[in-house]
Order: sequence, then C-alpha cells, then structure tokens
Amino acid sequence: MIGRSVTVDINKGNSLSNNKILITGGAGFIGSNFVRTLLREADYDEIVILDALTYAGSLDNLDGCLHDSRVKFVRGDIANPDTALESMRGCMHVVNFAAETHVDRSLTSADPFLHTNVMGTYVLLETARQAKPLRFLHISTDEVYGPMLEDSALENAPFNPSSPYSASKVAAEALANSYRVSFNVPTLIVRPTNNYGPYQYPEKLIPFFVKRAVNGETLPVYGEGLQIRDWLHVEDNCRAIKLVLDNGSPGEAYNIGADNHYENIYVTRRMLEILGLPESRIEFVTDRAGHDFRYAVDSGKMRTLGWKPEVPFEEGLRNTTLWFAERFGGKI
Repeated sequence: MIGRSVTVDINKGNSLSNNKILITGGAGFIGSNFVRTLLREADYDEIVILDALTYAGSLDNLDGCLHDSRVKFVRGDIANPDTALESMRGCMHVVNFAAETHVDRSLTSADPFLHTNVMGTYVLLETARQAKPLRFLHISTDEVYGPMLEDSALENAPFNPSSPYSASKVAAEALANSYRVSFNVPTLIVRPTNNYGPYQYPEKLIPFFVKRAVNGETLPVYGEGLQIRDWLHVEDNCRAIKLVLDNGSPGEAYNIGADNHYENIYVTRRMLEILGLPESRIEFVTDRAGHDFRYAVDSGKMRTLGWKPEVPFEEGLRNTTLWFAERFGGKI
C-alpha cells in the first residue's frame, strides 16, 4: 500500500453536494455519537459512514440510525484508495474519526495503529486532494502533548507523545497540515480529552469496569490509580466537533476539554458507589509502561466559538455507568 497514489476522476459524478458528508469510523464510539448529532440537527441530506468494523466498531453502535434514509453505510478500510474515493466522492465535508485508539494495544503491537492512523489518514488526504471537499476535519487527541504535570496545553504547545498510539496521531496531524500547505486541502484538527459516554468499547475504563463489576470480577486499577484525566462527555465533544466543522478555520487546531480533572481511583470509587458495590472490588495492579500521569488542555479557543461543556461530570458518570450496567445485562 505504501507509495500507492490515489487518482480521482473529478469529472465522474464528483460535483460537491451541499448536503453530503463523509464520516469515517462512524461505527465507533465517538463517530456513532456524532452521526446521531448530525441526524438530530438535520443539516445533511446524505451521511456516508465508512467503517471497517474492526473489533471496536459495530453496527450495533448505529442502532436506530441505519434505517434513516439519509444514512449510507460502507464497510471498508480508509487505507484502501478505491474505497476512500467512492466514499468521498461528492462530499462537501469529511470528518475522520477512524483510528486505533487504545494505548495498551499499541504497546503490544503498533502495526494496526500505523496502518489506520497514519496510512489511512494519508490515503484520505490524498483522496481529498483530488476530490476537493470544502472541509476536512481530522480528529486527534490531547495525548499528542504528552504528560502535563501542571498547567494546561495550548494548541501551540510542543508535541511529546509517549506511546505508539499518540505518536501515530502526531504523524497523522503532520500529514494533515502538510496537505493543507502543499496541496490546499482545507484541514482542521480537534484534540479532545478523555471521552466517556454510551457505545464506548469495553476496553476503556468505565465500560470495562462496569462489565467486570456486573460479572462479579475485580476492577484492576493501574498503580495507585492517581493518574488524572479530563473527563469529557461524548455529547459535549460531538457538539464541539460540529461547531468546528461549521465555524472553524482551516489550518487551525482546537482543544476540546471539560476541565473535569479526576483521578482514576476517584472515578472507580464513584462507579462502585453508583452500582452499590464495595471498594473491596478494587484490585491495584502493576502500572503499565509509559503511563502518562496527567493530561490537560486549555479550551479557551473553543469557548471563543461559543462552546462550553453542558454535561456535569457526576450526572454523566452516573448515567453512563447505569447505561452500561443495563447493556451488559447484569443485576448488581
């Protein structure tokens, strides 16, 4: 695949539709929630979802969406030039959610992360170079900044990735910027903090722990659980992404954070409390390699666009915990 160029016949049915958008990774956690956001706001007549349906992507995440006449689902790999072309043809906007995202998995094998996050982004950008959408919004992560032991990262802070996952996202951002500078692809970038909410795959902390709790298992907490994350509800994140898509400026990056800075152990204890379970369910385990202690971003730039988080953390955590408990079918 490396080195293969993408050739697009822009005269073959490729006139832009003012009401057509491509969502890659739309069967994943954030992507599927974003599809719901678009359907509620009714801005688009056609929403093309491109997803490879790997382990973390599922049509179940799109329950209630696929019967909507506006939605077209394409199963395929964003790193396949032909699939990328057919999916992007005629789209006014492209939003790239497709990615491998779990840090632990990247420590075991980085290959899928390089394939999807780097090569996949390259193929999409090369396709956009010819297809000429009006906006190409790339979803990155706050982890590109690396650990922030104090203060919060502004968008111009240096990158300092600590894992193969975050390194792959840095590479994808560099590609997006280079295609804007070299080929005028109108790229924008968002860097959200730690998302939580419904439809997240149960390898991430909240659904993983709820599933184990429902099954009567212990909750393995890395180290002493003192790692701090900024917990951003996925609905708040999707509203921010939509705002950037509509009002952001190509060439700009936007941090999206909720300022809900909580230690993992606090979140774990609150989940157990919500489920009516004792703290004795917690099992402290050896910390993973290169585990960043704290992430934090300054979201002032997003606020100038008129966005602010609306889901209080305690309310969002309770609703999310109970949503997963019901989904996993357990009786606590």
